[in-house]
Amino acid sequence: MTTAGNPAIGAAFRTNPNDKVEKIMSRICELTGKGRQVGHNVSHANNKTKRVFLPNLQNVTLISESLEKSVTLRVSTHGLRSVEHNGGLDNWLLKTGDEKLSLKARRLKRDIKKKQAAVAA
Repeated sequence: MTTAGNPAIGAAFRTNPNDKVEKIMSRICELTGKGRQVGHNVSHANNKTKRVFLPNLQNVTLISESLEKSVTLRVSTHGLRSVEHNGGLDNWLLKTGDEKLSLKARRLKRDIKKKQAAVAA
């Protein structure tokens, strides 16, 4: 599937070598998939105006114990707490489904699985 014919789609999506469509969006947590939400500002007179709630994203360097290297990710503070609660980046990635993870995080998860399989063998 290519996005060359439709410029509106091409702006928000890209194709990868496996011919799958990948979302390209800023303001999305690479670990939890949290993104922006739309809501209302409500005045004292109950007038509603549209607004956007953005996730609290931080550029964080996390250490992968299996790969013995550091990785820089754009993570929400909620995602960072979840990583710490699960005992580190490796445990979090192995427990989390691929649909929530960014492409970078999925590649990291694949590398961790390969490394752990090589150590176990």
